[in-house]
Amino acid sequence: MKIAFLTPEYPHPKTGSSGGIGTSIKNLSIGLLAQGISVRVLVYGQKEDNFFDDNGILIQQIKNIKIKGLSWWFTKKKIERIINKLYSNREIDLVEAPDWTGITSFIAPAKCPVIIRLHGSDAYFCHLDNRPVKWKNKFHEKRALEKADALLSVSQFTADKTNFVFGLNKKFEIIPNPIDSNLFQPNNNIEASEKSILYFGSLIRKKGLLELPLIFNKVIEKNPTTKLVLIGKDVPDIISGNSSTWQMMQNLFSEQAIKNVEYSGSIPYEAIKQKIEQSTVCVFPSFAEAFPVSWLEAMAMEKPIVASNIGWANEVIDDSENGFLVNPKDHELYAKRINEILESENVCEMLGKSARKKVEKYFDIQGLAKQNIEFYKKIINPE
Repeated sequence: MKIAFLTPEYPHPKTGSSGGIGTSIKNLSIGLLAQGISVRVLVYGQKEDNFFDDNGILIQQIKNIKIKGLSWWFTKKKIERIINKLYSNREIDLVEAPDWTGITSFIAPAKCPVIIRLHGSDAYFCHLDNRPVKWKNKFHEKRALEKADALLSVSQFTADKTNFVFGLNKKFEIIPNPIDSNLFQPNNNIEASEKSILYFGSLIRKKGLLELPLIFNKVIEKNPTTKLVLIGKDVPDIISGNSSTWQMMQNLFSEQAIKNVEYSGSIPYEAIKQKIEQSTVCVFPSFAEAFPVSWLEAMAMEKPIVASNIGWANEVIDDSENGFLVNPKDHELYAKRINEILESENVCEMLGKSARKKVEKYFDIQGLAKQNIEFYKKIINPE
């Protein structure tokens, strides 16, 4: 079986910056390779047309065609020609693309099946954020979903919301994002010199970063020596127009709390594991996700999590069993849950060990790779 992923991002120095979509594609690709599946990743929006090998994954970089006002059309037709050629040469059996901005809306391969996997479209995130969506993005995203040969979603919540947002009644196969739990092993030999709270991800409103300072202000009142460590790219705030979410956050910390905040900006992906190891608790007060891999990484390393209780969260964490789920706007309760972990080694250990067990049972790449393969087989060889 030969699978191709069409994507705007992939985590490799040659392909530029990448977010959750790229990470999940790479995780799945590694799992598929281990099962003997051939994987090619078609990365569009690149500076050049090129090929390279990433530990067995064939990366094909695609440069967009620049024609004023028609770049989107000619680029999609270029991608269509590439897919048709690969399929006719029997180099691929199907193409999977994400829902983000509907790249496949006007791509019509001759015979190659096209699958869309929901990671969260622009229309989906705008709906969760209560802000307007660009009409062209919503148009292309809906058209791509309507034209697809098959549909996947990383969570039931995302599938249901997507149907609602686009006025559809599509059936989605639910397969969560995977993680290789062997790569995210707990390191019990590391003793943290101080109690610390870790957030890693983009500094952006939709991930609750404007709530986090208000939460930390209350944590500090009971645990005044606790550190808050922030890792991730500083993103402009689309609602206020401010060029820096980090700048907005600084104004929300109390005078006492800001002294205990450490912001490292973006760091290499490999270095994040060390930061997770050194933390006491990880926090994710997000308002908009599909199925966050970052939560799984922390859980696999036996770190207790205090996360948002919105929608998708219940498909990842069982509240009070393998993490705490709290509405990010309830600053008092959110801080209370963090303090419970900071003040009790038993609670910290219980939640952490239970979290890893859940990842191993439900979200490990070995099992989920097989689920994906079975789904692909049904599309390639329909009965």
